[in-house]
Amino acid sequence: MPIPIPRRLTLPNGLRAVLCPMPALPAVGVSVHYDVGFRSEPEGRTGFAHLFEHLMFQGSESVDRLEHFRQIQAAGGSANGSTHQDYTDYYQVVPSAALERVLFLEADRMRAPKLTAENLRTQLDVVKEEIRLNVLNKPYGGFPWTVLPGLLYSTFPNAHNGYGDFSDLEQATVDECARFFDTYYAPGNAVLTIAGGFDPDRAAELVHRHFHDIAARAPRPAVDLTEPLPAGELRGEHLDRHAPLPATAIGYRLPDARTELDAYVAHMILGALLTGGDDARLKRRMVHRTATVTDVSTGCGLFGPLEARDPDTFLCVATHPAQTTTDQLLDVLDEELADLAGRGPGEAELARATALSAARTHRAYDSLAALTRAMGAQELLFGRAELAGSIADRLAAVTAEDVALAARRLRPDQRAVLSLRPDQAVPGPRPAPATAAHPVPTGG
Repeated sequence: MPIPIPRRLTLPNGLRAVLCPMPALPAVGVSVHYDVGFRSEPEGRTGFAHLFEHLMFQGSESVDRLEHFRQIQAAGGSANGSTHQDYTDYYQVVPSAALERVLFLEADRMRAPKLTAENLRTQLDVVKEEIRLNVLNKPYGGFPWTVLPGLLYSTFPNAHNGYGDFSDLEQATVDECARFFDTYYAPGNAVLTIAGGFDPDRAAELVHRHFHDIAARAPRPAVDLTEPLPAGELRGEHLDRHAPLPATAIGYRLPDARTELDAYVAHMILGALLTGGDDARLKRRMVHRTATVTDVSTGCGLFGPLEARDPDTFLCVATHPAQTTTDQLLDVLDEELADLAGRGPGEAELARATALSAARTHRAYDSLAALTRAMGAQELLFGRAELAGSIADRLAAVTAEDVALAARRLRPDQRAVLSLRPDQAVPGPRPAPATAAHPVPTGG
């Protein structure tokens, strides 16, 4: 769908709002992105950001427990939330007539969520069960999201397991939740996004009406995410008692999307050239010609492109027979990267990769919920909500030399290589490993 230039406003309490009217639509998407994610968690409190996301669905000053969901569903809409590396978002899509109802609900929990011992105890059990289902008792559960950052990165914010260690989660108290809310859920630490069929003047009036009296709070200090590039290739092993085949994950550092956006976008094209279809280089060579892997994928970001601040990760993940060694995989990957770095892609090859990447981007933002969330995330992370509407043009502008430069930046001596080995001897279930986690939409 065509995406207009968004209109911005900032309330005196610091809340930023992005309004993107699309008059032809009969529905409206509303999201609130808070500038807090896994990488904001202090040591000893892994998983706290995700746990708190659950608590925000447990009622607020004027809304009973789970009433938020009931009101959205009664209006014919849907709602959910998720926790990522650098943000937590809450979102809903409803018929346009229900816009004010959604703004009231979001403002009420931004003002005063119900943080009680009962709610904390209940949601702690829900989160632990979620970890068991998605990580501990599932083949390749959380791989490589839960384990590769712990190898590629060295500082706690970048390397730790945001899904959380059970022993950390069980230490959470109501007082800690209240402090977490005061620190990170202030209006000045949030972006409200409204996209779809609505009148922008009327929406601006509603934003003021429902959010202006939420008290401003002192800005929280930014988390220091900086750390040097790896000084050499890093290798590690991860055992999985449920996995039927070995797998290998290779991680590289990406350019900073805030300061080197075009270089970042060139890595998106590089990923399409390597694994974007059956004709892509690694797919053709490793899946169809030699059968050394059963599947291989590459791409920007642990959870997709433009979903995190710097440092971010370029991923290559392959599932393969036991006869295929890690070094065999790396040899093929290095050969293809060296060829692209030296000669660049051919004209037709680049055209296919560019068209494929642009089509994927359009599909990714084709739903109102996805578009609203992307605009909110990109405004919070990069100050560029309009990226959702312009990224396809940036992809089309990538040249063969841009791709060659991107391939040169993926150096073997600055990467992490993590080998997953099936191992029936691994006992389980066990507490979550002390590495990074992935965003999981939750329903309170």
